[in-house]
Amino acid sequence: MARYTHMLFDLDGTLTNPKEGITRSVQYALGRMGIEEPDLDKLTPFIGPPLQVSLREWYGFTPEQAREAIGWYREYFTERGMFQNEVYPGIPKLLAELGAEGRKLIVATSKPIVFAKQILGHFGLDRHFAYLAGSELDGTRSDKADVIAYALELAGFPSVSACLMIGDRKYDIEGARAHGMDSAAVAYGYGTAEELRLARPAYTAETVHSLAELLRG
Repeated sequence: MARYTHMLFDLDGTLTNPKEGITRSVQYALGRMGIEEPDLDKLTPFIGPPLQVSLREWYGFTPEQAREAIGWYREYFTERGMFQNEVYPGIPKLLAELGAEGRKLIVATSKPIVFAKQILGHFGLDRHFAYLAGSELDGTRSDKADVIAYALELAGFPSVSACLMIGDRKYDIEGARAHGMDSAAVAYGYGTAEELRLARPAYTAETVHSLAELLRG
């Protein structure tokens, strides 16, 4: 893995496990829209892709309905959901080791930058990353390929052959492929085994430990 001088990490489902915060935020938003969903496990598909995409795909929301629901989502997420979250064990150690090796680490997330910055700071992960690429509150740059393009711009346009995208959903893999970039899927997040298999990443890691072995290899 020495050829990868720049490593782009997804946030949700890769660095942290945000299940409680995201699903409770979605549950709250749906409730305000007149939809009751008591089973948080049914809302885990919302972890990863842009909210407007998931609301359209799973509940058939119009763009106007999605915008309203996202407003309710952010009301709960800002007050409570953001920190109903936990860092996957082993991630801080891995990031420190990669940084010590001289790798340039970048967060590439579809989450709005304003939220991602607070989460990284809250958990003390921000010090490991040179750059943070994410979306804007108005939905700009929520597609993963656009996020990765922004990450490359922030990093001074390194060769994509020297970059690796690491994430848990097909959106991470497909976004990397759009730029001709290799990707590593992590199976401990929220992408199903079938989803990741069909996405065809260059590498797959089942656990944080196996990810560490892969990236240090």
